[in-house]
Formats: sequence, structure tokens, C-alpha cells
Amino acid sequence: MEQKIAIIAAMQEEMEEIKKIMDNLEEKTIQGLTIQEGEINGSKAILVQSGVGKVNAARTTQILVDHYSLKSVINVGSAGGLREDLNIGDIVIGDNLVQHDFDITAFGHPKGHITELGINFKSNQELVKKAEKAIQAILQQEEKLKIVKGTIASGDIFCTSVEMKHKIHSKFQASCVEMEGAAIAQVCTLDQIPFIIIRSISDVPNGNNNIEFDEYLKYASTRCAQFIKKMIS
Repeated sequence: MEQKIAIIAAMQEEMEEIKKIMDNLEEKTIQGLTIQEGEINGSKAILVQSGVGKVNAARTTQILVDHYSLKSVINVGSAGGLREDLNIGDIVIGDNLVQHDFDITAFGHPKGHITELGINFKSNQELVKKAEKAIQAILQQEEKLKIVKGTIASGDIFCTSVEMKHKIHSKFQASCVEMEGAAIAQVCTLDQIPFIIIRSISDVPNGNNNIEFDEYLKYASTRCAQFIKKMIS
């Protein structure tokens, strides 16, 4: 079975932008998931919308692993910025993923610790290097935008609270927060599939950032599609 690059996006807006960079598209349905099979710059790829949240993301990833021979998994999307120096449009390459809402501290473990797996899930370093090079090539003319490598924190909460923002950043030294990446990372780690998580900052938790998120979601989605196309080339 020929290996394919799997691309997972949580939301319709994110998926639609990625479809635009794919050729020879064919649509399949597997266990309720609509999967786009095609090519990106001549490389075989599949694209699927997982839905929002860690359970949807984990389920989607495992279905892809079960039905395809995967070369790697790329998860892209939007995120809320946690670092004070990050603004809308900036890019975070997640070389480390954590689940900020996983809590078995009652049994003496630190926040985020998952039994037998620990706290941190590491993206494939070769993919991290490729992503960094591709994103830098695209953004080299845009001096105001930043690219950082760092920790992405995932949890089943859309973070709007400034207090929560500071807690997650302080506890995990996380650059941004979202709702899927670390779940995909956990499944890929267990299944020994190389993965990378990339986020474009769409909002900054400030008590009213749901409005920012809606406004900048398409912008963040378009950015992520550009990065994937360049990265796979």
C-alpha cells in the first residue's frame, strides 16, 4: 500500500483552504468521516475534517491509521496566543504538545501527566525543520510576523479567560492554546507515526476573543494551506 501524507483540520474553513491546494481529488467516506484523497505537489495526500475537540481529533487520527499506510500526519489550524510577544498572524510550530486539562494530580502526578506516557509529546524533528524552512520562505517579506517553535497546549475548552491564559502559559511554558493538537500527537506517538502540529494565531484570550477568532479564522486557514503546500514541495 502506497504511503500517504495525512492532513487533519478541525474546522470546515480550514479544510476548504487546504482542498484548494490539492489536485486529482476523490472523496471517500469511512466510518462517517469524509476523506479527500489527492495529491499536493505530486505527493499522495489525504485530507479530513476532524471536528473540534480532543476526542474528535483522536478518533479521526486512529481511523486514518487503521485504513491507510501513513507516511506522516500534519495537523494545522488556528490557536489562541499565550505569549505576550505573539500577535494575530504569527505562527507556532509545535515541537512539543501537552494536554493542559488532563489532571490526575490527586494521585501525585503533575498537571498534564498521562499515565505511562508522561506530559510531553514531541513532533518529528525532520518535519519541524521542513516546516520552519517552508514557513520562513513564505513569510520572509513580512517582517511584522513571527515564527516560533514551542509548546502547544490542547484542551477541551475554548480559552477566553485571561486568568486561564496566564495559568496555562505559566504551567507549561506554552506558546499557544487550542483544542486538538495534543490528542493527535498522543495517537501518533502510540502508533509510531511521525507528526507535526502547526498553528496560526487567530486570537489572544482577552475575555472577548471569540469575536477575533471568527474574524481571523479564514486568514489563519489560508496561511496554513500555504505552509503545507510549500512544506510538501
